[in-house]
Amino acid sequence: MTPVTVFAGRRVALFGLGGSGLATARALKAGDADVAAWDDNENSREKAAAEGIAVVDLASADWSGFAAFVLSPGVPLTHPVPHWTVEKAKAAGVEIIGDVELLFRERAKIAPGSPVVCITGTNGKSTTTALIAHVLKAAGRDAQMGGNIGTAVLALEPPAANRIHVVECSSYQIDLAPSMVPSVGIQMNLTPDHLDRHGSFEAYGAIKERLVAASDIAVIGVDDEPSKQMARRRAASGRKLVKISGEQPLDEGVFAGVTANAGRLDTRIVAVEGGKPRVVANLAGIGSLRGAHNAQNAAAAFAACASLGLSDAEIAAGFRSYPGLPHRMEEIGRTGRVVFINDSKATNADSTEKALTSFRDIFWILGGKAKEGGIESLRRYFPNIAKAYLIGAASDLFAATFDDDGRVAYERSETLDRAVADATRDALAKPGEGEIAVLLSPACASFDQFPNFEVRGDAFRGLVQTLPGFEPFGVKG
Repeated sequence: MTPVTVFAGRRVALFGLGGSGLATARALKAGDADVAAWDDNENSREKAAAEGIAVVDLASADWSGFAAFVLSPGVPLTHPVPHWTVEKAKAAGVEIIGDVELLFRERAKIAPGSPVVCITGTNGKSTTTALIAHVLKAAGRDAQMGGNIGTAVLALEPPAANRIHVVECSSYQIDLAPSMVPSVGIQMNLTPDHLDRHGSFEAYGAIKERLVAASDIAVIGVDDEPSKQMARRRAASGRKLVKISGEQPLDEGVFAGVTANAGRLDTRIVAVEGGKPRVVANLAGIGSLRGAHNAQNAAAAFAACASLGLSDAEIAAGFRSYPGLPHRMEEIGRTGRVVFINDSKATNADSTEKALTSFRDIFWILGGKAKEGGIESLRRYFPNIAKAYLIGAASDLFAATFDDDGRVAYERSETLDRAVADATRDALAKPGEGEIAVLLSPACASFDQFPNFEVRGDAFRGLVQTLPGFEPFGVKG
């Protein structure tokens, strides 16, 4: 835990007692702040009270006595309408901040300039965060990973000169962290998302840009136009900028270059400094870093870790040992030449697109509760599909898409256990050599058959691990 001492002896209001909110209340209390916490959920209030956290109804509290108001990032700050606590804080002239802001204020007090890497972007930030933390730990550094990736930042060990915090930041968290000054700030990419919470794409992008604009070193992806414009503005400021790309060569920065090697595509990470390129890592054979999207993730991770003083060899070794994140293109294992991939987190077509570009001859398990547009946007990748296996409520919709297209053979398996058996049967029977994939990438929410994508992915993993001849990841067949 990081005790928050910057509000010692002062009264602080807090709303939201979920995971990060409860961790924040603990950290403030450990730093001798007088915390008045509230949540609309009675169970959350009872849990906090059981820990000795003062639960105060903020609707009737005297806000003039609060030094600050800490808001959970999941609670609306501006759109679609400000939460009632936000209105009360503004009326009383009380600053509104979040847990990431508290981390940076504590850092400024106890360990100014200690290394903090912050990662944001619409897609890829969780993998990039986890990859950076893994590379640092593999190289023997004390790396503390948290933020939007799952562990609340104030549940991490305190900032210190020899400790590196690696923090995934959502737009909600950035919006509540006005004094955030990362050592290295990473902006991966920008596509429309969370517009209901920010009002417009322009507002969403401006919040994301705050992170890299404030950073000592800015690492910015240039594969989409909005991020490219951020890079131009950063370059014009004269402050340190490292451009990254997963799609195109750069005259300066870090990019991924794809070449054919004995019928296999090798993805090499290339760093260009002073106009001189050098290959710093090869992602070929690293199952956890398959696909073009992971090339940009790896480029960002290299730029960050190199900025923190790691050698090319240390970073490349960290890439090779990276296990990946559960449910995100997770290579579970293999049976013969058939590899099983758990991409349960792909709950929409945009997410599934990344998986369909990473393999050929895919035995694709998909379905669930369909999102708007279904899988229409994925038609260009249908030539990569050997056969599809439909499960859940979207079966009729997706069958109609395949019938209309005419290029994809499919089977209505209906349930995940049946789909795994059907796909494995067909994949093992396919003649030829080289790796083929049984891929769970549903392009759907899970709620028709599973409570969340994690449970769905865990079920897939369990089914695969019981198959005859199964060998877990890391064991060569």
